[in-house]
Amino acid sequence: MSRIGKLPVNLPKGVSVSVGPGNLVVVKGPLGELKQKVDPDIKVSVEGTELKVERPTNQPRHRSMHGLYRALIHNMVVGVSTGFSIKQELVGVGYRVEVKGQMLEFNLGYSHDIHFMLPKEVKATVEIARKGANPVLTLTSHDKQLLGTIAAKIRSLRVPEPYKGKGIKFVDEQIRRKTGKSAGAK
Repeated sequence: MSRIGKLPVNLPKGVSVSVGPGNLVVVKGPLGELKQKVDPDIKVSVEGTELKVERPTNQPRHRSMHGLYRALIHNMVVGVSTGFSIKQELVGVGYRVEVKGQMLEFNLGYSHDIHFMLPKEVKATVEIARKGANPVLTLTSHDKQLLGTIAAKIRSLRVPEPYKGKGIKFVDEQIRRKTGKSAGAK
């Protein structure tokens, strides 16, 4: 039995789950609504304040989907009840970001500014603690999958380089640093 798959998903107050035709799971909560199509072989049932995911057999295909769909549904429940956030730090002289509604305007050391349009489900804020500190971009959303995709796209605008560590990095990310050229080596 899958250790993740056999755990029930607890439904907090204010969150409702319905399983529709075609095994479409709809999770509604205070922060929004999310939908996920589940494989027809996997059985999803709601019992009071718990949601259970069950598989029909021990085939490798069913075993792999069992834990996957339980984790996806759990992330949906957490997302619509409390939400998710990702913090990214802009490391580099003159690197900055401005939030203008759903548009992010980056200055990343290129000859031009980069404009990045956010989907309506994602909200952004910028924190600058003090002068000379690196700006921190905070992205929040109820959809964990979408939030991770947007954060990866933003990071790809200027990936941290290994010599000085300049670029867009996640706040808790450790960059593997390299030493530069050795002055005395021939």
